[in-house]
Amino acid sequence: MFIDFSIKDFIDILLVAFLLYYTYKLMKASGSINVFAGILVFILIWLVVSQVLEMRLLGSIFDKLVSVGVLALIILFQDEIRRFLLTLGSHKRASALVRFLTGNKKESVEKADIMPIVMACLNMGKQKVGALIVMEKNIPLDDIVRTGDVIDANINQRLIENIFFKNSPLHDGAMVISHKRIKAAGCILPVSHSLDIPKELGLRHRAALGVSQETDAYAIIVSEETGGISVAHRGEFHLRLTAEELERILTKED
Repeated sequence: MFIDFSIKDFIDILLVAFLLYYTYKLMKASGSINVFAGILVFILIWLVVSQVLEMRLLGSIFDKLVSVGVLALIILFQDEIRRFLLTLGSHKRASALVRFLTGNKKESVEKADIMPIVMACLNMGKQKVGALIVMEKNIPLDDIVRTGDVIDANINQRLIENIFFKNSPLHDGAMVISHKRIKAAGCILPVSHSLDIPKELGLRHRAALGVSQETDAYAIIVSEETGGISVAHRGEFHLRLTAEELERILTKED
């Protein structure tokens, strides 16, 4: 039985296991874990009916359902599929290939560009002023920029603090920083529906996690309740950061 088992078969099984695991993670993050379990049960029944019991009529019906079901799943989980493809495209090697094909050079993140953001977050944290700042990386944020008011200004600590001042009309939305400039403020972000987010984290944290799941951007959150500084990146939170930790995360090369 195992005589014909080769390294190619082992790699095949490993890739299928990885695909199922990644699909499970996406479903869990989007709150669709029950749908994932239902799909696995349906596939198991289909295999038993068509391969083990060899029921031709019922097997043919299941075959038709599977062919139609693939299209239904693509429509139903288009956001998760898009997120998966964006994750592949934002991988370090894939991003390097895109820059090579397009001729764009990778921008280096310097301390002088980051420090105004770090100091602004530190001051807002001390005063418990809520803020949400999104720093674009390889995936463009043009769609998000269009939801807010375009500013296109140099990165400036005082400007950041004034935008998120409680009486400012733009303080409720997100600020987008791209190519070392403040592109827009008052922007609307996609909200994450993950069930793993701690209950004490509010809507700003959900919005930050949402944009970090769909892009490779860094989303910086200053809590209005606690003054704590957090960062969401690639679907994960870095909570209760000091100024040094925030600087180190933002200057780290992907």
